[in-house]
Amino acid sequence: MQLGIGKSKNRFLLATVILGGSLTVAIAASLAFGAVPLTLQEIGLAILHRGDPINQTILWDLRLPRTLAAALVGAALGMSGALLQGMLRNGLADPFLLGISAGAGLAAVTLLTLGWFVTLVPLAAWMGAILTALVVYTLARTPLGISIQRLILGGVAISSLLGAISSILLLFSDDRIQVALNWLIGSLNGKSWIEVKVVGAYISLGLIAGCLVARPLNLLGLGDELAVGLGVSLQRSRLLIGGIATFLAAGAVSLSGLIGFVGLVVPHIVRLLVGTEQNLVLPLSAVTGALLMIIADLIARLGAIELPVGVVTSIIGAPVFGTLLYRRSDLS
Repeated sequence: MQLGIGKSKNRFLLATVILGGSLTVAIAASLAFGAVPLTLQEIGLAILHRGDPINQTILWDLRLPRTLAAALVGAALGMSGALLQGMLRNGLADPFLLGISAGAGLAAVTLLTLGWFVTLVPLAAWMGAILTALVVYTLARTPLGISIQRLILGGVAISSLLGAISSILLLFSDDRIQVALNWLIGSLNGKSWIEVKVVGAYISLGLIAGCLVARPLNLLGLGDELAVGLGVSLQRSRLLIGGIATFLAAGAVSLSGLIGFVGLVVPHIVRLLVGTEQNLVLPLSAVTGALLMIIADLIARLGAIELPVGVVTSIIGAPVFGTLLYRRSDLS
């Protein structure tokens, strides 16, 4: 037993060093590369508010808030996916599965296509995601508690319905369709410090709360009967874990729009590195999600034409997930 615990700790430390180092390099690259390349010396001077004023503006007003936004979105989606996959014991679970993203998308598309209170799109997306999750959880309730099967089926049904309504709104919109489509695909272009500070505070609280539910998440993974025997309240635990996952996903969507594959792929990558212990999986899912999003955003803006970051995550995530499926005999 002690040998197994020591091996897990060693894997965790190694993974932390590798992912932490990779994240540091990715952040530096995100700050350095773009339409106007910056050297490390120029970045250092700009951080200290010294050197060329143009470089200071590029760093502080454009690249730094955008890089932090990418890290926050990736961390939130990575941990949200890990929480949902652990709670539902389903390797295909992610924020899209429970209709969270569809609810946020419908709220945003409604405001964007109709031209109503466009500045409130992030708040509307957040509220849409949370309200959708509440509807799905209500559908999943039974006299015995939350049914996992009803939760998944309800999420799929609600997601399809809200997605269809969004499509109808886009079909009948005119000059605002491009703005709505960009939001639906996902983008970090033009993110400001105000958005990063406001949403970042909520996401940070959600990340801390997510790490604190590692123990009940581990017990849920043992099966309902054994978890109950060990003193776990299934309904209360699933509501708490699902609520935190929804909170994180809603925060990410309100900041970047709909980003696919991050919440699905990241937990699988982390479990390959450190195993299935949730106290290891959850924090590293946040780090890996942040790393993936920063890399995707960097790739999105390096070309002659900037791509929506959601397109890049899908291009990266689909083959990565296919490789994981091929190498694993299950999705646990």
